[in-house]
Amino acid sequence: MRILLSSTSLATLALLTTACAPDVDDVAHPSLPPSPVVDSTPYLCKFVPDRAFRLVSDTTGILPEKTDGNDRNGNCRAPDTSAQALEVWWMQEGGMPKGHLDFLMNDRRKVYSRYGGVVLPADLGEGMAAYVANPPVNDQPYNVSAKFRCGTMDRLIDISLPKISKGRDAMKDLTDLMRIAQKRYAEVHNCTLKTG
Repeated sequence: MRILLSSTSLATLALLTTACAPDVDDVAHPSLPPSPVVDSTPYLCKFVPDRAFRLVSDTTGILPEKTDGNDRNGNCRAPDTSAQALEVWWMQEGGMPKGHLDFLMNDRRKVYSRYGGVVLPADLGEGMAAYVANPPVNDQPYNVSAKFRCGTMDRLIDISLPKISKGRDAMKDLTDLMRIAQKRYAEVHNCTLKTG
């Protein structure tokens, strides 16, 4: 018995064969997971590894730093050519009203919660990370804040980023940057982090 196929049947068969065949390029080059955020020198704004910031934010170019305040309470911005910037704030108890860091952390928690923020792991103290779609200054929507203990005092660090590279997990990257920033804070201030 001889089967005759019409030109329409042949076209359909060719289409199905092509649709079911694996894309050779996809098999040969599977997508790799994003590179991990790791601690390395030099640092931007004392606490954020330059290489990790560039990896996470896809920022290029020279990043001049502008620091205000002092070792106890201050902030630093490292703008790139588009005026967007990494911004880092640090504070410690003492020299401000008692409970002020709790007030600041509670305020951040309310804002981050409104935007679907995620709670940081307990070993980083009290903290959250969030994409704040409409921040007061619209150039840093990615934020992470944590109040933690180092030595005998409570400390607070805020990190704000202008963007996160395509294909990366923003909340994981912000958490990893906070972990490095706290470790670096302990080194700079010669205090022992209290975890757990």
